[in-house]
Amino acid sequence: MESGKIFIHTNGTEVSTKTKELLSQKLEQNGYSVIGSFSQEAELIVCIGGDGAFLEAIHLFEFPHIPFIGINTGHLGFFQEISPDQLDDFIFNYKMGKYRLQPLATVKASILLKDGSTVNYKSLNEIIIKATDSRCIHLNISIDSGFIERFSGDGLLIATPAGSTAYNYALGGSIVDPRIKLLQVTPMAPMNTTAYRSFTSSLLLPSDLSLEIKPEEPETSRLVIACDGLEYGLSKVENISIGFSGTVVNLLRFESYDFWSKVKSKFL
Repeated sequence: MESGKIFIHTNGTEVSTKTKELLSQKLEQNGYSVIGSFSQEAELIVCIGGDGAFLEAIHLFEFPHIPFIGINTGHLGFFQEISPDQLDDFIFNYKMGKYRLQPLATVKASILLKDGSTVNYKSLNEIIIKATDSRCIHLNISIDSGFIERFSGDGLLIATPAGSTAYNYALGGSIVDPRIKLLQVTPMAPMNTTAYRSFTSSLLLPSDLSLEIKPEEPETSRLVIACDGLEYGLSKVENISIGFSGTVVNLLRFESYDFWSKVKSKFL
């Protein structure tokens, strides 16, 4: 069987660049073709860096169906599967087919503006809704068309299971096994006083429930929507509908991978 094409994306640091050069040599020695620019013909995307390089690649290449594998030259590297000293093991296991694909669900936001137009965003980890200029934001939250609360605070973070260990965790949200398909709505600095009453803990929503968020004053609303760290400024937002998208991101995992062992090694 003829070996296929592999694309390598890096974060541009010196150690990542050197790792890419070494990996390219080893892959070509094993019959693979390392392509210089991204193509849908690639059978695998290798991301060298940290989690930021992985998320950057997903958005840069528009959530491709091609599987990803990460080599960690960054800090936490939660998504990254291997380290730079495991290149030979990676190539051997990949050639032998000793791996599986881990599908990760993505979240989408459909945003209705006051003029009737719609803007859509997609994210792997989380979607954040906050005000511009670090102002307090007031949002009306509905679940399955039923009003739940008027949120007041810095903003809301809506995390996928994959994103539960990222910013969501830093905000005090729960770690969710990626095999459980749910969305987590985590408040950012919620206000809970006699004047403002907001949930102070995360809400866990099953995949079949709809989530709608409406700014209290659409005419003057100026929001920032952040998707995996990419920020978009919007004005006069009427309504935000959030749910799972039909897109999945496939991570290549080897036989030794276990989610909770990864959590233990990265957080404890």
